[in-house]
Amino acid sequence: MIFDHDDDKPREECGIVGVFNNEEASLLAALGLHALQHRGQEACGITTYDGERFHNERHMGLVGENFQGDFSDRLPGRNSIGHNRYSTQGKPALRNIQPIYADLDSGGFAVAHNGNLTNSRALRRKLVSRGAIFQSTMDTEVILHLLARSDQETVADRFLDAIRQIEGGFALVCLTNKKLIGARDPSGLRPLILGKRGEGYVLASETCALDLMGAEVIREIEPGEVVIIASDGLKSYSPFPTQPVRPCLFEYVYFARPDSIVQGRSVYEVRRRMGHQLAREHPAEVDVVVPVPDSGVPAAIGFSEHSGAPFQLGIIRSHYVGRTFIQPTQSGRQKAVSRKHSPNRAVLEGKRVLLVDDSIVRGNTSRKIVQMVRDAGAKEIHFRSASPPITHQDFYGIDMADRSELLAANNSLEEMREYLKVESLGFLSVPGLYRAIGIEYDPEYPQFADHCFTGQYPTRLIDHEQNESGKEKQLSLLD
Repeated sequence: MIFDHDDDKPREECGIVGVFNNEEASLLAALGLHALQHRGQEACGITTYDGERFHNERHMGLVGENFQGDFSDRLPGRNSIGHNRYSTQGKPALRNIQPIYADLDSGGFAVAHNGNLTNSRALRRKLVSRGAIFQSTMDTEVILHLLARSDQETVADRFLDAIRQIEGGFALVCLTNKKLIGARDPSGLRPLILGKRGEGYVLASETCALDLMGAEVIREIEPGEVVIIASDGLKSYSPFPTQPVRPCLFEYVYFARPDSIVQGRSVYEVRRRMGHQLAREHPAEVDVVVPVPDSGVPAAIGFSEHSGAPFQLGIIRSHYVGRTFIQPTQSGRQKAVSRKHSPNRAVLEGKRVLLVDDSIVRGNTSRKIVQMVRDAGAKEIHFRSASPPITHQDFYGIDMADRSELLAANNSLEEMREYLKVESLGFLSVPGLYRAIGIEYDPEYPQFADHCFTGQYPTRLIDHEQNESGKEKQLSLLD
């Protein structure tokens, strides 16, 4: 996996959007991708269909850098799909940018994918042995090959036939000559929202994208559901056997934008309640509660509200510093890290400070932030994580360090406290996280995909289990 060791956060693979029956389909797709920029900053792409041919643009970089002004003459058509990428399978390269497109005997087909298929390598080996020629190292391309080889007659039946063979976490938006297709994995690991704008429909990873697109939120696509939208309306299919629904907890912890609604719940309010629960479980006598910006802000507000200690912006984050992994040297990366966060000495000096962050992955960035606060004159530093200890890696589209690099997987609480060099350290419990969402935790029947905290994976991990070394080797290693 491609993990930015100097920016110690889990990374979502991507955000996806789809537009059907709107004269500004490409512009709306770009707006949706702009709202979902937090889900992937590596690359972006938009595919449209104008009634005669497909148009496809894919670029490295941010949406605003590549889709500016009125570009509808470059990407004409009333139907479109779009994708923001942060790679988990496939190196950062133009051939691995989505949407990906193929000419099939039934017509053109474009697909954009959020998630990760846990059996893609096994399927790929089988397809290659039968003569398939792959043009990328993405797991998503497997879907196109399965479509092309299906013996079903209609595009809809071919698609249903193809996705019955894939496993893992996925949300898909697909574009054909006549249809917009949306699909979600049967566990509901990756999100997908259905909306309406005028006489047409939209699909997106989060409600915040629909807000910016001026679309009305209809509902979430159900786990295991496929919707096929055409000129005669929307049809819903359920091609998978019924299984327990376990959406990803990290949508609440980190990935979703705070103004999004997930499963009818305000993400901001859930994160604020996580702070309340954190204060109940791990109180501390402190002078100020300081968030690690920006993702730690709602939980820090909640901690402050429950504890009575004042909320203060003791760390200021610059939003104009590029991502650290593009720096050419290690010294450059270190300087970029220090430029991202600046201490507010007036808040920190001489104070007992409680730092709140959304999670701790490897711990390296947390340690640097602690030292920065210490250097600014803090008398004591207490650290609280608004998620439980991350002890297992993810295989469903979250770009996260290997288990050997996860701080909580290899150290006791006291060892982690010593590593971070803080006076106290506390993590929100798994039951506490569920309680903040509004659900009582049942370890026998977990209602969410909490595998990063518990090791209870919701699906088979075929590719991982078949690997002799026990470590997931990405196909990009074959490049």
